[in-house]
Amino acid sequence: MSKTSEMQSTIQELRDMAAAINEIADRLFSVFGSGEAEEATPEQPAEKQPTLEEVRAILAEKARAGFTSEVRELLGRYGADRLSAADPKHYAAIVKEAEVLGNAG
Repeated sequence: MSKTSEMQSTIQELRDMAAAINEIADRLFSVFGSGEAEEATPEQPAEKQPTLEEVRAILAEKARAGFTSEVRELLGRYGADRLSAADPKHYAAIVKEAEVLGNAG
């Protein structure tokens, strides 16, 4: 493996780790941010945010099913050229849109 591709691989791994750390920090803040744990109320149910790995698996499945260009277009709508560049806050919306790929008609 060339030095350039090793560096690109390392950079990608760092971005993936940063996204995971960001997600953990967001979850911790939502639970402990005000200084005390708050339970979800019926008005505000706790919605599980998909992880990077979960979203990646769903998008990979859609790409294998022949929807590669649609997956790229979907990520582009969220300002990303690849999943690791997408803001984790958009993961749930990306999954919702990806789930309907191939279901039209």
